[in-house]
Amino acid sequence: MTLSPARVPATGVRRLTTTLYGYAFLDDLVLLYPVYALLFADTGLPLWQISSLFALWSLTAVVIEVPSGAWADTVSRRRLLWIGPLLTAVGFTLWVTVPSYGAFALGFVLWGAGGALGSGSLEALVYDELERLGATERYARVMGRTRAARLLATVAAMGLAGPVLALGGYPAVGAASVLACLLAAATATRLPEHRVPAGKGNTRWSATLRAGLDEARGNRAVQGALLLVPAVAAVWGALDEYVSLLIRDLGVADATVPYLVLLVWASVTVGSLFAGPAERLGTRGLAVLIAGAALALAVGAGVRTPAGIALVGLAFAGFQLAEVLVDVRLQHRIDDARRATLTSVASLGTELVTVAVFGLYTLLGASLAHSTVFVVLSVPYLVTAVVVGVRGRRC
Repeated sequence: MTLSPARVPATGVRRLTTTLYGYAFLDDLVLLYPVYALLFADTGLPLWQISSLFALWSLTAVVIEVPSGAWADTVSRRRLLWIGPLLTAVGFTLWVTVPSYGAFALGFVLWGAGGALGSGSLEALVYDELERLGATERYARVMGRTRAARLLATVAAMGLAGPVLALGGYPAVGAASVLACLLAAATATRLPEHRVPAGKGNTRWSATLRAGLDEARGNRAVQGALLLVPAVAAVWGALDEYVSLLIRDLGVADATVPYLVLLVWASVTVGSLFAGPAERLGTRGLAVLIAGAALALAVGAGVRTPAGIALVGLAFAGFQLAEVLVDVRLQHRIDDARRATLTSVASLGTELVTVAVFGLYTLLGASLAHSTVFVVLSVPYLVTAVVVGVRGRRC
C-alpha cells in the first residue's frame, strides 16, 4: 500500500512523538528524587556536605552544558540521548552500593553530565525531525506534552518512592531508578534521526561552538531569545526547591505537605498541555501570561493559606507554559547546524541565573519568611513582562 503525502508526515510525527513521550517519562521516573537527601543524611553527611553535593551538581551542568551542545551539533544527537541515562544509571548504582561522600559526589557528576548531554540535543533533534516532516508548527504542542510526560513521571516517582522504600529500603529505590534509566536509554535508541552529523565531514565541535557563539553575537533576534529563556525559566525553577518549606510554614501537618506539593505539580502538568494553543498568543500575549503568573505567585504566597498554594501552582503552570513558548521562539530563530549549541547556551544561562537565585534566596531567607521571599522573587517576572510587552509594541 502506498501512503499519501499527507499520511507520510502524520505517520512520522506519530512515531517521533510516541517514542519521545516514552523517553521523557522514563528519564524522569527516578524514585531517588524525593529521598536522595534522606539517603545522604542517613549516611551521616552533615548539612554542609549535602549542600556541597548540590553545588557540585550545578557546577557540572554549567561546565559541560555548552560544549555538549556543540558536540550534539557535530555527532549523532540520538547517541547522546542514550548515553546520558547510562551515565546517570552508573551514578545511582554507586549511591546505593557504596554510599559515601565520594560516591555521592561522583554520582552527581555523572548525573549532571548525563543531563547536559540531553539538554539541547533533545530539542534540536525534535525540531529537525518535525522540520523534515513539514510540521514545525507542532513543536510547541509536542514539547509541552514532553514536559507534561516528565512531570507525570516526577509525580509517579513521588508516589512510588515511599512504598518501595518501606519494602526494600534505599537499595530497592536505587534499583528502580537504575531500571528506569536503562529503559530510557533503550527507548532513546528508537528515536528517529535523519540528520547527517556535521562531524561526518571535517567540522570539529570547537568550530561549531565558535560559529554558534558568533551567530548569537551578530543576531539581535537570537540574542533576545537567548536572554529570554533564563529570564523565564530560572527563578521559578529555583523556587520549586522551596515549595515544601513554603507549605510547611503555613502550619499544616507534615503528612499534608506532599499532597499540596502534588497539587502544585499537577497544575504545572496541566499547564504544559496548553503549549500548542498558547503559541498563538504572540509577544504581547506572552507578556500578559508572565505578568499574570507573577501576580498569582505573589498573591498565592502572600496570603499564607493552603488555598494560596493553589495559586502558586497556577503561577508555576503559567511559568512552565511561558518557558515552552520562549523555547519555541528560540528554535525558530537559530540555524539548524547550530541548534543544539545555542539551545545549550540558553540552558547555561538558566543554570547560572538559577544558582544566583539560590544565593539570593539564602540571603533573603535568613531574615524573611518563605512566603515573603516568594513574593519578592515574583518582581523579576513583572520586570520581564514589561520588557517583553514594550518590545512587542515596537515590533
